[in-house]
Amino acid sequence: MTVENLDLIAGWAGLVLTLMVFSYLLADNFLYRIAVHVLIGTAAAYVAIAAVEDVLMPWLRATVFSNDADTSSGVRALGVLPIFLGALLLLKSSSRLARLGNLGTVFMIGIGTGVALVGAVIGTILPLARDASNSFDHESALNGAILLGGTLCTLVYFQYLSRRRSDGEPVNRPHIRTLRFVGQGFVTLTLGALYASAILTSLSIFSSVIHEQLRFILNQLGG
Repeated sequence: MTVENLDLIAGWAGLVLTLMVFSYLLADNFLYRIAVHVLIGTAAAYVAIAAVEDVLMPWLRATVFSNDADTSSGVRALGVLPIFLGALLLLKSSSRLARLGNLGTVFMIGIGTGVALVGAVIGTILPLARDASNSFDHESALNGAILLGGTLCTLVYFQYLSRRRSDGEPVNRPHIRTLRFVGQGFVTLTLGALYASAILTSLSIFSSVIHEQLRFILNQLGG
């Protein structure tokens, strides 16, 4: 099979899948669901292959199956640890063995939370504070102060520790309520900007797909 034939098959497949997705404008039908299943299956297969080829196999070659004589048994044992934790996560699908899978979940959540916390402090809060403090003599002082204040207010908005009255209602101090209100405003503006950006990106992708499909159809009709 030549490259031209593969391109032709890919073009027709793309055209058919595009029409199947557009059929959702009429109603939720099985053609649209097939297209969505194809998309999800293809994406899952790509992620699985990429994870095995680019993450798992290099890790095993560098640890468990390393040919380096200097590789210690501790390094080889460390190479088996992620596979062991992954196997424990698979046990979560069994009702009888689900408790054993909690160990893998604890490691995943604990390490993920620690990495996210350190990344937020070192990669976001401290650089913003440093840039804001270094820019008070420049025109960007206001921008730095807004970034720092918005970040701190947003963090306050997402904290849920507060006193509770006898009836169970949370009670926050006035300055905390003010900071949470400001943080809510920053979150609203950010989500609005992200939504608008997503709409513009979707329209750009939509126009690009329509252009490619129309060009493919015209090429086939002209040929």
